[in-house]
Amino acid sequence: METLEETFKSLAIARRLQPSEATYILDAAAQPGGSPLVAVSCSNRALRLHQCETLALQGEFKGHTGTLCGVRFGHASPDTLYSGSADGTLRCWDARRPGSEATRVFRSEPGHAFCSMDISSNDVVLCAGTEQVGEDSFLVFWDARMATGASGKQQGLLGVYSESHSDDITTVRFHPRQADRLASGGTDGLVNVFELNLGGEEDALVTTCNCDSSAGSICWAGVGGEQLLCVTHDEGLYLWDVRQTDSDDPLTLLSATDARSLVTLPDGGTLEYFVGGAWLEEAGQLLVVGGASQGELHLLDCSEKGLRPVRSLAGGHSATVRCFLWQPEGGGLLTGGEDGQLLQWRPGATELQGGRKETLKSTSSMQLKARAHRKHHSKSSHSQLT
Repeated sequence: METLEETFKSLAIARRLQPSEATYILDAAAQPGGSPLVAVSCSNRALRLHQCETLALQGEFKGHTGTLCGVRFGHASPDTLYSGSADGTLRCWDARRPGSEATRVFRSEPGHAFCSMDISSNDVVLCAGTEQVGEDSFLVFWDARMATGASGKQQGLLGVYSESHSDDITTVRFHPRQADRLASGGTDGLVNVFELNLGGEEDALVTTCNCDSSAGSICWAGVGGEQLLCVTHDEGLYLWDVRQTDSDDPLTLLSATDARSLVTLPDGGTLEYFVGGAWLEEAGQLLVVGGASQGELHLLDCSEKGLRPVRSLAGGHSATVRCFLWQPEGGGLLTGGEDGQLLQWRPGATELQGGRKETLKSTSSMQLKARAHRKHHSKSSHSQLT
C-alpha cells in the first residue's frame, strides 16, 4: 500500500484550463466509473462539463437563478447530474446532453434557499440544507426518482427535519456506503449524524458533535467510514469517531479551533486556509488540502496525531482554491478556484499548454456571512419523513 508521500511526491501540472471570463469555480464532482467527465459549478450559476483526461469543455447547463451550493453525479446512474441552488431548487440533468434543460426539478417551500445538498449512495434520496427561515432551518428530503410535475406540486418530497439545527445548514454528506446514514453541519456549530431508517427526526438523530464554530465542510473517513472530519469556516478542524451511534459523546480524535497552528511547512511558508478533506481508500489515509491566498497548495496527512505536511504544490493557481478531486485512477488531482482555473496534476507530468493565470478581478458570489452563531436549543416537536 502506497503512502501519501509515494502517491504525491511526483505530482506536477499536466493541464491547465484558463477561463474566458471572470468566473470562480466553486465545487467539482467526478463521474463514477473511471471518471470520464468532471462537472464544476461556477459563480455565474452555470454547470460546466469537462473531459476528465484533457479538461476539454463538453458543454454546460444553465437554469439556476441563485448561487449554486453543490454538484453531484449519481452513483448507480453516472449519466445523471444533480445541482442545488439558493434559488430554492435542486435540479437533475442528463450529462449525455450538455445544454439541455433539467430533466427533473425538486422544490420545497417557497421561502427555502438551499446552501448545501447531496444524494444518497443508492441514488434514492436527495437532501438539501436551507438557510435559516425565521427561527428554523430545514433538512429537506426528496425521492430522487420523482420531481415537480407540470402541476407545480412538490412531487417526490419525502419530508423535512426542522429541530436539529438553529442556523444555516452549510454542509450535508451521505455516507459513501450506508445509504441511510447522513451527516449535516451548520453555522450553529453543530455536526449531526442521522440514521434515516430509524423514523422521525428525534429517533433518526443518533449523534451530535460540536465544532464550536461555523461548519464549512464535512467528509466521512476511516476504513469503514466510521470517522467524520469537519473543517470550519474559521480554519478549525475536528475529527470524530462516530461508530458508536448510541453514544451522546462521540470520541474526539482531533480538535483544533485554529488548525493552521498545527502545521509547520518545510519552506517556512504560512498555511492560510483549508479547502477540505478526502479519504483516500487506496492509501488508507485522510488527506486534508490547505493553501495560501496566492494559490499555493499544501497536501496534509490528517490523523489523531495531528496534521503532517506531505507535499506543497506551487506555480498553479493565483488565488484561493475552492475545491479539489483526487482520482485514484492514474493518481490525478484536479483543483479549481477563484482564479477561474481548472488544473490537472499528474505524477511526473509536464505542463502541455498555457501558463499561470493572474488573479481575476471578479467579486466572489460566495462571501461568508458574518453572522452571530446562536446556541442550539431543543424544540418540542419533531418532523418525520413520510
